[in-house]
Amino acid sequence: MALTALTVVAATAGCAKEGSSADNAATDGHVVHVACGATEDWCAATTKKFTETTGVKADFVRLSSGEALARIKAGKSNAEFDVWYGGPADGFAAAGAEGLLEPYVSPNASVIPTKYKDPQGIWTGVYVGALGFCSNTKLLEKKGLGVPDSWADLLDPKLSKDIGIAHPSTSGTSYTALWTQVQLAGGDETKALEYMRKLHPNVLQYTKSGAAPAQMVARGEVAVGAIFSHDCVATMEAGFPDLKVSFPAEGTGYETGGVALVKGAKNPVSAKKYIDWALTTEAQEIGPTVKAYQFPTNPGAKVSEKVVDLSSIKMVDYDAVAAGEAKSALNKRFDAEVAQAPKS
Repeated sequence: MALTALTVVAATAGCAKEGSSADNAATDGHVVHVACGATEDWCAATTKKFTETTGVKADFVRLSSGEALARIKAGKSNAEFDVWYGGPADGFAAAGAEGLLEPYVSPNASVIPTKYKDPQGIWTGVYVGALGFCSNTKLLEKKGLGVPDSWADLLDPKLSKDIGIAHPSTSGTSYTALWTQVQLAGGDETKALEYMRKLHPNVLQYTKSGAAPAQMVARGEVAVGAIFSHDCVATMEAGFPDLKVSFPAEGTGYETGGVALVKGAKNPVSAKKYIDWALTTEAQEIGPTVKAYQFPTNPGAKVSEKVVDLSSIKMVDYDAVAAGEAKSALNKRFDAEVAQAPKS
């Protein structure tokens, strides 16, 4: 499969070629191959630190949630990866339902709050990120609009083709937004899709990556992006002070970024070492050093002042398992009923 716009990075000198025979013949316990759904910089810093700490070599391929699920599924009979790290847990739940992940309850998982881990050990949460709006305040001012603070605000006709959001089939971020609408509609998927159809004329394009709308907002291509708030904060830090983060008053969804053991992993011993380490405070304090401002799931990890206080915003009851079970069918409905609809 082609690696279009994807990067394979090794944490040690001499990058291993993806899927090479040398990789496959590696002695278990000395290498781990990671499908990584975090940012490129976070993936690189995490694998590098893991190797420095444990002595186990690690490499990764950066993939969006939908891409990771597809790649792991494609490698079901000949596993390409040992570990899946990062990305919303509903993707992990969907993979677990398809028998693509191996249950593993790490001894370090005992400190992780119950709501941030699968009871069967299919996945364990390593961070939490809240969905929000990323706005270009100068563009909104020109339109005579304030910063949006509700989902309803995004339906304003003045925002025609001026909103950035990803496609939920490829992006865990966007699927979180879609499932949030399901929760706000009392579990009614049809009503949730009705909201997305109303939003559709205001969407410039459905990107593949959930973080991409932050750059679109920064460049002035759209006025508002529906993304995880930490991606907006990181973009602001990159030199775009006119951006502003806000959250919908009706309630917003959130991601629990997971880590899991891939079923049929060629290096299960080193994979388990990676999972064990990913749950430590050392691992969970790496994010802010590379401008990734998610909330750590390990209560002992230091929390950056730039991380949103989850208690300060209204959040929906986000059941990652239920979201994962509905993912495939709901995404198909979104594509047929929303994404392909004409825009006036």
